[in-house]
Amino acid sequence: MDVAVQVGLLALGFVLLVKGADWFVEGASRLAEKFGIPQLVIGLTIVAMGTSLPEAAVSVSAALKGSAEITIGNIVGSNIMNILLILGLTALITPMAVQKSTVRYEIPFVIVVSVILVAMGAAGDNLLRLSDGLILWGLMLCYLGYLLDMSKRGVGLAEEMRGEDREKPMPVWKMLALIVLGGAMIVLGSDVAVDAATELAMIFGMSERLIGLTIVAFGTSLPELVTSVTAAIKGKADIAVGNIVGSNIFNILFVVGTSALITPVAYAPEFLTDGIVCIAAAVLLWICVFKNKRLGRVGGLLMLLGYGGYFMYLMR
Repeated sequence: MDVAVQVGLLALGFVLLVKGADWFVEGASRLAEKFGIPQLVIGLTIVAMGTSLPEAAVSVSAALKGSAEITIGNIVGSNIMNILLILGLTALITPMAVQKSTVRYEIPFVIVVSVILVAMGAAGDNLLRLSDGLILWGLMLCYLGYLLDMSKRGVGLAEEMRGEDREKPMPVWKMLALIVLGGAMIVLGSDVAVDAATELAMIFGMSERLIGLTIVAFGTSLPELVTSVTAAIKGKADIAVGNIVGSNIFNILFVVGTSALITPVAYAPEFLTDGIVCIAAAVLLWICVFKNKRLGRVGGLLMLLGYGGYFMYLMR
């Protein structure tokens, strides 16, 4: 009975997280538009961070509750899942074109920040502290500056999935309601999800690391999964790779950086292997798209096989 209740609570937490993030982004984007903030700036900040909000809420909540293994496990697990599982699955549905800038700069940047995260975790006393959070936030501001510079020069930007919806007028009270309600749902959803995941770990004798790397990572990766598969089905698969790469960068710089600014985050030695897999996943993506600037079905299959091997390693 306890198991069924906790699974139900976990599912409820994920629903609140995903829907809350959707409403928050919608309300914040519309409000920014209302006050004349350029659509481009909205897309690079509010919408880009939007798919990382579930990871952020869960990670900060877990860190504050002392469930540090869920904090890092959630981010590392989500980043591995985003590339190997979500892009692998999307590439099987339809091959994806990849922008030149994504191949030249953004994928290498994912590799670099993934290496930095592993190095920070391996250094000293296996704690990510305020100084680490400041470094990650500094890199995030540099990344945002790079995106804005690219946009000014007209380098290919990912179209926004919600562009059509934003053309419909919306009253200010509704925008504010979406922001407040969405934010409340994110906070509540993260609280419920972390508590339920921790309880399940105790019931099944599973480590918080395993729960964070699998169940929680999958739940918080749902926005990326839905966005990428929907993009592929709608024939806009070329934006899926950019969205995933951007999300992975924000997960490390914004989510881990913010968590470390709020409270010290433990990086258990066991996560070093997962961190290396995270780096390897990004390298595999880079190799698959480097020559032809596209991710085909063979590359997608390789990624899915890679995730299958990693999952078997976790379950051993």
